[in-house]
Amino acid sequence: MKAFQKIQYATLAFALLLLFSTNAQELTKTSPEDVGLSSERLNYLTQIFQDYINDDELSGATILVARKGKIAYFESFGKNDIENNVPMTKGSIFRIASQTKAIVSTGIMMLQERGKLLITDPVGKYMPAFMETKVAVAKDDGPYEIVEADRPITIRDLLTHTSGVSYGYGIAADLWQEAKIQGWYFADRDEPIQATVNRMAELPFESQPRTKFVYGYNTDILGALIEVVSGESLDVFLKKNILDPLGMVDTHFYLPLEKRERLATVYSATENGLERAPNPGGMVGQGAYVDGPRKSFSGGAGLLSTSMDYARFLQMMLNKGEFDGKRIISRKTVELMTTNHLPFPRDEGQGFGLGFSTVEDLGLRGELGSEGEFAWGGAYHSSYWVDPKEEMVVVYFTQLIPAGDIDDHGKLRALIYQAIMH
Repeated sequence: MKAFQKIQYATLAFALLLLFSTNAQELTKTSPEDVGLSSERLNYLTQIFQDYINDDELSGATILVARKGKIAYFESFGKNDIENNVPMTKGSIFRIASQTKAIVSTGIMMLQERGKLLITDPVGKYMPAFMETKVAVAKDDGPYEIVEADRPITIRDLLTHTSGVSYGYGIAADLWQEAKIQGWYFADRDEPIQATVNRMAELPFESQPRTKFVYGYNTDILGALIEVVSGESLDVFLKKNILDPLGMVDTHFYLPLEKRERLATVYSATENGLERAPNPGGMVGQGAYVDGPRKSFSGGAGLLSTSMDYARFLQMMLNKGEFDGKRIISRKTVELMTTNHLPFPRDEGQGFGLGFSTVEDLGLRGELGSEGEFAWGGAYHSSYWVDPKEEMVVVYFTQLIPAGDIDDHGKLRALIYQAIMH
């Protein structure tokens, strides 16, 4: 009897060990067929993206597709650096620009979970400069007038891009230009993010709170808010609470010097093919992500990352806040973040949650996918989406600005979904 019990205990212990090991090894590679995809049909994806490289439309790219918690497809194409004949690899590091927004938005939600703030709070409760903001209103007989905002903007307004703040190119563009705050690129700024953001509060926004979707500095303001509420710089807060727990070892605001060679080169689409973007340049350029002041942590567009790192973050969101045995945020928080919050349409069939676009009506959107999908992308032509119905994560990284009329985003989506067998 005792021998039988020992066997039972040993069997149970082995089963628990196996279960733990399985849970701890998320995002391991598997064959496409193991997760309901067709290897044969995925070859179309490989062929088409190799054609973009051969036709000088893309310098290089990585594509990662995970389904049911495992990587079914992960390929790199082309060159990290064409002129120096450096191949693109799965470990290449990319400027992910606005894909930073989802990570910073998650940081804000973590602070709510810890009782440090409520997203219904006025931003001015923590950053007094934002308690009373202004709005530029275009006039029929002249340029514009400046009026008081109807109410203080809230943290939720920033998360949903309904605060009215743009990237400084709208109605009162002259005042934003005079303040030297225009565009999403911050890496060359020789001042901390809070200094820049507090100057934004003095400038007129584009619309009254929660009346329009205005894409702009919302998440940069959220990044500064994280610093104020947590008492830590944004880079330290994100590293401690999101990046390190998720094992995102290659995600940085500014690249460690020993990783310099892994940073993919930025190219621009021209009538004559690809041209290397200037160094450092500005929004179109290589940027000051290695050599520069290293002072401004842009919550809206500042991070560098790899396909694998970003897939780990997205898999956590697909897993309702958990990854590799670690709980990052709660299931209910993920539900709130990936639900449409807009009281008006943004694009046909699409809404916007707390840091992500959302698909509300598949037919109105008119592209392959699923209702409930959440997504976004970056200025350097990167893209991602999470499809909970298909249990799928897609990360597409490249470095192309401007991108011209290349149709790679649409082809990527079509060629992934056509490979689903069941």
